[in-house]
Amino acid sequence: MALAGLLLLTAPWWLPAIGLYQYLGTEIAIWLIFALGFNLLFGYAGLHSFGHGAYLGIGAYAFGLWQQNVAVGLWSGLAAAVLAAGIAGAIVGALISHRRGIYYALMTIAFGQVFWFSAMKLHSITGGEDGLLGIPRPPLELGFAAIDMRSNVALFYLAVGLLVVALVVLRRLANSPFGRVLQAIRQNETRARFAGYEVWRFKWAVFVISAMFAGLAGGLFSMAQQSAYPDVMSLHQSGLIVMMVLVGGGLVSFWGPVFGVIFYFVARDVLGGLTETWLLWYGLMFMAMVMLRPEGVAGMLHLATHRLASLRGGTHLAAEKAS
Repeated sequence: MALAGLLLLTAPWWLPAIGLYQYLGTEIAIWLIFALGFNLLFGYAGLHSFGHGAYLGIGAYAFGLWQQNVAVGLWSGLAAAVLAAGIAGAIVGALISHRRGIYYALMTIAFGQVFWFSAMKLHSITGGEDGLLGIPRPPLELGFAAIDMRSNVALFYLAVGLLVVALVVLRRLANSPFGRVLQAIRQNETRARFAGYEVWRFKWAVFVISAMFAGLAGGLFSMAQQSAYPDVMSLHQSGLIVMMVLVGGGLVSFWGPVFGVIFYFVARDVLGGLTETWLLWYGLMFMAMVMLRPEGVAGMLHLATHRLASLRGGTHLAAEKAS
């Protein structure tokens, strides 16, 4: 992870050198915030939300509408994005948290489609199919100085800084008593309820938290794209985040989404440069991963590390016997 952090911090310099574009680093940092927040719901609580792209889109629209209709401000715009996604998540979470299994998953899809359809039809607010265009990139106000965010490098380091904050908060939540209860719910919701926990309240809380991080990622996304459009809320985008988490190994590791997001974007750009049907090949790789290595990239790395340690231990033991 230290190596991954070093690569991410130096991305604006080495990405163009290997033929990739500089904006890719910003894109990865934004989607990492989205994926890590989603994994708290999907990987830790075991709740299958297949319409989570809606909250990314709500955050993007909230940021854009705030800049265009209220005030041009970075922190206030991001706060509006997080708050709007959190409110939407609180409403939806209150309506679906008493469900579980396939019924829970289907209701997340239904609500996701409601938000997507609303964004398509509310032309006076969202701009319809064209979306919101010309969203400004407000400067980063630090009190003693203001940093211009029109540079992609400056935006990249803002996204990385917020990613670090998100990592700290989510890591703390995952290893707190709250996170332990989420894992208990994933293992057996009925037993968790018999143990005295209000399962409904925990499922609602984790859904709201995950939606808020999606809103933060959405605000950064609209700032990076300088636009917000309905496709961000589509079922396709919601499916992508599920694939990223599964491929990375989010079900077995907190760091799984990191590997999944990086793997997706590198595969998209590398395979996309070779063939127009890159998504077909990525889909086949996803199928092979789920069938053969359901623990994902993180699980494979853990297994390889364990085997290497076992081999070293065996070699050391053999050397001691020979001596």
